[in-house]
Amino acid sequence: MARYTGQGNLAIDEAAGTFRVARQAFVSADLQELEQREIFDKCWLYIGHGSELREPGSFVSRNVAGREMIFNRDVDRKIHAFFNACPHRGAKLCVERSGKQRSFFCLYHGWMFDTDGKFRRLPHHKGYPENFENDGSVNLVPAARLDSYRDFWFICFDKDAIDLRSYLGNAAEYIDCIADQADEIELISGTQEYGISANWKLLCENTIDGYHADNLHATYFDFARNVASAAMGGAAVPRLRLEGVSRDLGNGHAVVEFSAPWGRPCGKWSPLWGEDTKDPVKANYAALVSRVGEERAHRIANFNRNVVIFPNLMLVDAAGLVIRTIEPRGPGQMHVSTWAVGAANEEDWIRQVRLKNFLTFLGPGGLATPDDVEALERCQAGFSNSKEARWNDISKGDLQATELPMTDEGQIRAFWSEWGRRIDRGGSVADRVTGG
Repeated sequence: MARYTGQGNLAIDEAAGTFRVARQAFVSADLQELEQREIFDKCWLYIGHGSELREPGSFVSRNVAGREMIFNRDVDRKIHAFFNACPHRGAKLCVERSGKQRSFFCLYHGWMFDTDGKFRRLPHHKGYPENFENDGSVNLVPAARLDSYRDFWFICFDKDAIDLRSYLGNAAEYIDCIADQADEIELISGTQEYGISANWKLLCENTIDGYHADNLHATYFDFARNVASAAMGGAAVPRLRLEGVSRDLGNGHAVVEFSAPWGRPCGKWSPLWGEDTKDPVKANYAALVSRVGEERAHRIANFNRNVVIFPNLMLVDAAGLVIRTIEPRGPGQMHVSTWAVGAANEEDWIRQVRLKNFLTFLGPGGLATPDDVEALERCQAGFSNSKEARWNDISKGDLQATELPMTDEGQIRAFWSEWGRRIDRGGSVADRVTGG
């Protein structure tokens, strides 16, 4: 693939080794309109995990790229994604977040639909033509594309988009690293949602930005060190550090993969969990080896990974195991949804460790997420000067490399390069906001 060189929104000088992003990309309503059309209307977007739909008739309703959607399993166990609107007059069908039912009912005029989306003719529909429903035009409207990888389900609103597996490309390996941690993984009941007064792309950057960790999250690292010291009878514990690499995975996807001192329930024991947990963790690791082999098991159990799947899916496999999505709500607002993930049927103590790690570090009231929110909102406030102070710098690390130390910024450039390619295809609006 030819290397993207930028057209107005990005200023890339490979000879000088610099890569800059115009701050208008975070504040322009015109650019957000273009993002909707060229990115969110055309990319594969995460809608849910198969474990959310265990029973026939189960469903969840959620917003994906500004569309209200129903993600459900029909009575024959097939999974669907429908627009959450009655084909008659457009009324929203599912107002509950989740549930189980044998049909979908519209409260306005009583139209009903089977769980496979097909219109169900009822006595009070008398007066419509005899073959009214035969052409399918009164069935629930499905997303143009629906597919899954390792029970992670995605939709795409562009019927001509490339297939999901090709779109995921090298990012699929990191979904494997999560899915292979147990015979079966599942979303743990409950969703955490919060808003950030900042542009959505800032959280994509932040999720794979290893440069900020030591500075911004120093409080968390000090806390973790003190807890570890107390658990070991006051023994001195060195300051925690994260060490690893970043990788450009293609198609805008990127990852930081790193080692860290905390434990991982899939096979890395921590003294904080107590001596009586050592054997169960050892058994988990043995099961992992039997599934994927010794070399891959060592990598999965002993390394952490933060992945961004372009444009707005984040997989955080670190102190907790988390799925995160972002929905833009204006140039300076985003809505974040997060779900904790665990092994199905795991022991209660492991589930508690997972949830504690999730809440302590990654939850909106934890010791890291508030730091990130504060930093991103300060960035957004600083962008009010974007007419005069025009550029963000993302030049750290060799611009030609696809693998770098995690404290460099090649992984963030991977995201922005794909963003730039897609925005430039948009034509007139892109020209208008860049002065082309």
